[in-house]
Amino acid sequence: MVFFIALVAILLFGCGTARRYVVAYVSVDQIYSEPILKAFEKETGIEVRAVYDVEASKTTGLATRLIAERNSPRADIFWNGEFAQTLRLKASGILQTCAPAVASDIPATFKDPEGYWYGIGGRARVFLINRNLLRPDAYPRKLQDFLNPKYPPDRIGMALPLFGTSATHAAALFAVMGQESAGRFYSELKNRGIRLVDGNSVVRDLVVSGHLIFGLTDTDDALGAVEKGAPVEVVAPDQDEKGTLVVPGTAALIRGAPHAKEADKLMNYLLKGETEQSLIRSGFCQWSVRGNTGSSPMFPSGLKAMPISLGDVDRLLPQVMIQMREIFSR
Repeated sequence: MVFFIALVAILLFGCGTARRYVVAYVSVDQIYSEPILKAFEKETGIEVRAVYDVEASKTTGLATRLIAERNSPRADIFWNGEFAQTLRLKASGILQTCAPAVASDIPATFKDPEGYWYGIGGRARVFLINRNLLRPDAYPRKLQDFLNPKYPPDRIGMALPLFGTSATHAAALFAVMGQESAGRFYSELKNRGIRLVDGNSVVRDLVVSGHLIFGLTDTDDALGAVEKGAPVEVVAPDQDEKGTLVVPGTAALIRGAPHAKEADKLMNYLLKGETEQSLIRSGFCQWSVRGNTGSSPMFPSGLKAMPISLGDVDRLLPQVMIQMREIFSR
């Protein structure tokens, strides 16, 4: 009888050693993030209970949920495909500082100075060029080439700088160039009449089809064209000057996380160089925040990133968007 009761207890309640787990809120597309989390589970034996974003809410929905849960956190880690909402969470007091040893080789540009967040991989702002329409010696090399009269304005283009990475890029240029110079640059773009479209993927498609000679887009959009064998080349602008903007993914611990030890292990796993390389190979990102030469097939010789504080970019963004709307609604 005693044996029977013990057996029932084991079946109902297990052996008394509940499986360790960590809760991650993840805005990185599941097709890219889930294999990383499964590999972590296999290596550590720690289950990852992931909450992914949905198309309707995207990153903003997860950030809003974390703020709503601030007094009783359910998540341990926020793994974000960009940085703006991560900085929003830091400003709201949602994040916890940490200093993972594996992140010591991440440059200061791509981690919070106080340790509230760390960068994982990056998408760069690049020119996508139709090589059937332009000789290599005539390729654009800097953003100012948008104003070069040798390129017909209706055959070059970019996404309207009011949303997404185009807006982030505008704020970065205001931080680097100053308000007067950056404002003049965008006013001249508008007055010159270059093609302004609804998104980076539209720029890519117009270049691939030959409707544009070249356009400004993100490396993940450019990669889609390259992998399909389109007649295109990718050029990172301003490599001999201010560098090109790189938008990193980010990882951060949640203050008051209920599974702190497990979260610390997952944080260290996500920030390993090997994990970042896995994300590059999968196509989620195209550049290492560590800047290692040869670490990216798209930039085997390396890439000069714009040395800009992402905090400054985020802080400037609201005011820059007011100016962008003024310029582009004329």
